[in-house]
Amino acid sequence: MADRSLTLMAVHAHPDDEATSTGGILARYAAEGVTTVLVTCTDGGCGDGPGGSKPGDPGHDPAAVAAMRRAELEASCEALKVTHLETLGYADSGMMGWATNDLPDAFWNTPVAEAADRLAELIRRYRPDVVVTYDENGFYGHPDHIQAHRITMAAVERTGIPAKVYWTTVPRSAFQEFGRVMKEIGVEFPEPDGPAEEMPQLGLPDDEITTWVDTSAYGAQKFASLAAHASQAENIFFLQLGQDRFTELMGVETFVRVHDTTGAPAREDDLFAGLR
Repeated sequence: MADRSLTLMAVHAHPDDEATSTGGILARYAAEGVTTVLVTCTDGGCGDGPGGSKPGDPGHDPAAVAAMRRAELEASCEALKVTHLETLGYADSGMMGWATNDLPDAFWNTPVAEAADRLAELIRRYRPDVVVTYDENGFYGHPDHIQAHRITMAAVERTGIPAKVYWTTVPRSAFQEFGRVMKEIGVEFPEPDGPAEEMPQLGLPDDEITTWVDTSAYGAQKFASLAAHASQAENIFFLQLGQDRFTELMGVETFVRVHDTTGAPAREDDLFAGLR
């Protein structure tokens, strides 16, 4: 370990995903001298176009949207001081059930083994000590998030390089507070489709979360990272909080540790516990 810095790799689905759940750790660990690597799997072409146009709307050009979002991603990485940005370039699959799921170049439609091979090459190149991605449901069921989880876990297994692997999550205790504050500032969340009892619960009970990382000192960078994705502002409702309230609510990032070779205690406040 003495001849190289520690390395963190975060594997995300789209441009802007890096900001909300891992913007704090990317900024914090970069400031601490850790090499940070962001892997973005898709081009984000199913995101909003000019004027908030949606895929299939007149004026929505997926290639132009992808180019715009690439520039925003680079600005986000600058805000977070990410050391290396790697993009796999798969086509954005859109939300679950969209026709775009079935396009030949869609990430969701790509064989896991093929994409995992490409990610494994990056893992061998950067040799991350810690890898972060989503859980098996992609946190909220987005096909590209699920696929990012699948290829990451396959690549980790193939390489055997990372000492620790984490999945992003949110404590369920935080959701009520989010809802209260958003209602306070006049933001109403859309009602879920279907019966409430059939909707999967997001996040985890507090006692199932292994790792709580204080990133409050980097709230301004995290907010700037999210704000860099201005084309998607309609969907990034956290921006409506303002920087101070955003930092107050989003200043701790939480994870579940699913792989560890260090023997560090399971209740952690540092992804690199046991490595330094």
